[in-house]
Amino acid sequence: MARTTAPQHMTDAEWQTRLDLAAAYRLVALYGWDDLVFTHLSARVPGPDHHFLINPYGWLFDEITASSLVKVDEDGGIVDPGATNNVNPAGFTIHSAVHMARETAGAVLHLHAADGVAVSAHPEGLLPLSQTAMLCRPHIAFHEYEGVALDLAERERLIADLGNHDILLLRNHGTLTVGRNVGEAFIYMYFLMKACQIQVKTLAMGPGHQPPQAALNTTAEQAKGLGAAGKLAWPALLRKLERMGSDYAQ
Repeated sequence: MARTTAPQHMTDAEWQTRLDLAAAYRLVALYGWDDLVFTHLSARVPGPDHHFLINPYGWLFDEITASSLVKVDEDGGIVDPGATNNVNPAGFTIHSAVHMARETAGAVLHLHAADGVAVSAHPEGLLPLSQTAMLCRPHIAFHEYEGVALDLAERERLIADLGNHDILLLRNHGTLTVGRNVGEAFIYMYFLMKACQIQVKTLAMGPGHQPPQAALNTTAEQAKGLGAAGKLAWPALLRKLERMGSDYAQ
């Protein structure tokens, strides 16, 4: 049964963030975007302490619950051990960079899903082959591959490449989205992964049709509201998990 109130040692705001982040882990697994125990989703804990939540290293995404999440500080120190008292150092490097540099980064999602990696390796990145891609493209930046993200010095370069964008294609590596909250970051990732899947399927048939520039310009303007789609979609996704009997809220 889902826990409806926060444990005594945490605020209601932190518990709600834990619920949303655990739900995002379950949804990533549900859509087949997970990579065993690797890659990470994180969320900033509301409050002045610059703490954030990340997955307990060694757990599959479809095992993660609100109470199992590990709380760390901006230096990677464990504040609340969650299920394992352990986090992936590569995950900390990437996520801490974004959370530390952008105060409004309430959530950061990073995946290695195959279609996203394939598009990150394409010389032109995400092509305007679908409406979904055209909505994503204005939000996209690129970061060159430097090896497994263990070098803390990479954080400055990653942040410089991300700039004020909300989607980052990590070349030959994967995808990353940033949102003011978990729902917003998830909706960016959903649209991005759908666009990548369409691109991979389209290019398997040939070069694909290129839309006129006027359509690209119009859709780029419309894309400014893409993140707001999460306000509608996120509650619906939570209802989906509840209908499935998910124990993410434990």
